[in-house]
Amino acid sequence: MKIVVDDLSGPEIAEFLNEHIQEMRSVSPPESKHALDLDGLRKPEITFWSVMDGDTLVGCGAIKRLDPDHAEVKSMRTTSVRKRSGIASLLLEHIITEATRMGFTRLSLETGSDDFFLPARKLYEKFGFDYCEPFADYKLDPYSAFMTRTL
Repeated sequence: MKIVVDDLSGPEIAEFLNEHIQEMRSVSPPESKHALDLDGLRKPEITFWSVMDGDTLVGCGAIKRLDPDHAEVKSMRTTSVRKRSGIASLLLEHIITEATRMGFTRLSLETGSDDFFLPARKLYEKFGFDYCEPFADYKLDPYSAFMTRTL
């Protein structure tokens, strides 16, 4: 497997992210859905990676620069047929390494608070993320869990 910076121009990643948005809409109320669409991910403050297994897209993730020291993990997703196969751990380790290389000293994220998101929260806990108050423009929301870690 390889992790590559993706310019989000290909149809495969567009479809993959559309599936992500649709899945998030199915499990979160509209006011609590924070997943970015393609246009939102194409902003200069975002670095986006795709995980490729040969020619097959199996996962993705991004970081969004919030300020010179603080970035946010965005758009973590693994294809459904490859969940719990180590792809998310591989990608999160890559994101943490790259965020550190980019000079960030803090990495935060928002994820869902219900049972659907429990595997994601367990993954982030495994990588040293602790629960925190809302950050950036987020507000307290019963459907959201906020996590952060120092790099």
